[in-house]
Amino acid sequence: MTTTDATSTDATPDVSADATTVAASVHADNTTFADFGVRQEIVDALSDAGIVQPFPIQAMTLPVAMSGHDIIGQAKTGTGKTFGFGVPLLHRVVAPGEPGFDELPSPGKPQALVVVPTRELAVQVANDLGTASKRRSVRIVQLYGGRAYEPQVEALTRGVEVVVGTPGRMIDLMNQGHLNLTRASIVVLDEADEMLDLGFLPDVEKILARTPAQRHTMLFSATMPGAVVSMARRYMKQPTHIRANDPDDGGQTVKNIEQVVYRAHALDKVEMLARILQADGRGRTIVFARTKRTAAKVADELVDRGFAAGSIHGDLGQGAREQALRAFRNGKIDVLVATDVAARGIDVEDVTHVVNYQCPEDEKTYLHRTGRTGRAGNKGTAVTFVDWDDIPRWSLIDKALGLGIPEPVETYSSSPHLYTDLHIPEGTKGRLPKDRRTLAGLDAEEIEDLGETGKRHTPAGGSRGRQGGRSDGGHRRGEQGDRGRSGGQGRSGGRRAEGERSGSRPEGEQAAATAGAPSENAPSEGGERRRRSRNRRRTRGGRPVEQQGGAEATAQPAE
Repeated sequence: MTTTDATSTDATPDVSADATTVAASVHADNTTFADFGVRQEIVDALSDAGIVQPFPIQAMTLPVAMSGHDIIGQAKTGTGKTFGFGVPLLHRVVAPGEPGFDELPSPGKPQALVVVPTRELAVQVANDLGTASKRRSVRIVQLYGGRAYEPQVEALTRGVEVVVGTPGRMIDLMNQGHLNLTRASIVVLDEADEMLDLGFLPDVEKILARTPAQRHTMLFSATMPGAVVSMARRYMKQPTHIRANDPDDGGQTVKNIEQVVYRAHALDKVEMLARILQADGRGRTIVFARTKRTAAKVADELVDRGFAAGSIHGDLGQGAREQALRAFRNGKIDVLVATDVAARGIDVEDVTHVVNYQCPEDEKTYLHRTGRTGRAGNKGTAVTFVDWDDIPRWSLIDKALGLGIPEPVETYSSSPHLYTDLHIPEGTKGRLPKDRRTLAGLDAEEIEDLGETGKRHTPAGGSRGRQGGRSDGGHRRGEQGDRGRSGGQGRSGGRRAEGERSGSRPEGEQAAATAGAPSENAPSEGGERRRRSRNRRRTRGGRPVEQQGGAEATAQPAE
């Protein structure tokens, strides 16, 4: 494999750059993807999608990646890094029908691998790669939990060139002998810091051990914790470290996102949110909650108030999660309520507002949430509600990011500054007027039958019943009120939530599979609890009934 000219084997050449300067030079020179020697079919496919000039991170990554050097890419979310690694990956992949395909050592075995932390990110990356390869016959398969194994196994059996997926399902398929990575000479680790948080790094190392020793490795991460750096040193050869800096915003928060923070009362939050959603110029909006229950409740409240809303959280089946995302992308709903981990990979254009309905856990979570808006040079607004109990947590976030809002102003749905700050028309109330209810709603987007694994149905009418059953065998770390920090907690929670642990079943299925007679406290078919019958001797005049010639010796079960 071609390496950089660094003198020592663990050297990491650092290519830092001002993103604004790079962007200016790219546009001034009218630089296009074709200028980097990319296959014409890829250039044309991107052009068909309206993508002609690369973003800064792409312009910095492409020259290094196209020459085969290992890369550590560090950039904020929303900067377009998917094509930064996707274009070089697709450029080197040989598709069926192209010259050299039949001469490959193992045609049909994966040539490239992209590992991501969450299902939604797997879908997003695979869709972007599909966009760039529309003029070629590259076969891309998505491997992640919550979906049936059979279609994924069939795709691997037919042959694929690119695999995109989450670690748990990949390891399951490797252990079953369906996924062979011995020819995957291109490996991408996306959102490496998030994989660390979810406890996936040991699984990632198992996957890397199954790939060729001589490979082209690209690692992308918003931050570079020590564990990620250590993994890079072990599995990468003289990587070039590329940073896309933007000094105007302090290097962390995005400068074109307006940050608004309010100290809000829990009982008034929904009313405040409903009025914010009627602000002038408000487009697609993502509302973040810390817990699954809150996400479902807020989405239901908004629907009751006339808004076209849906939710994504760990209690929904994969089909329901993808239904909500499709409805959001296709404009059938314009409000998406999501938990933190479930929202990883949501890359939707024209998200104008992000609302932190519950205060983020830490500054990293805050950056991830607010980074869903203000993407690719667009303007955005981030509103954060801080409960009284969350003031200490918010103070730490504010200090870490230097936001300059240590004490949020106390705000209610009737506060005049709420209207002026966010351009809400005077007189707006907490219900959307009927003449403005123009979107089709979540039910207009069909829910796809994915043959979901571990699905548990819930009664119709509730928030889960309407959007689908639960597909997770347990809670994902980060979607509960308290987020454990240990690797063990994160790993078990993340794996359970991905639905990727082979043999795991939800509580309902485990109960149904328990052998033996039903418990005395188990519900009967009629819905009532069975009572243990008691053998009582009926007496008359102090003597047992049978001694008096009675027909019955024992009474019926007590009423």
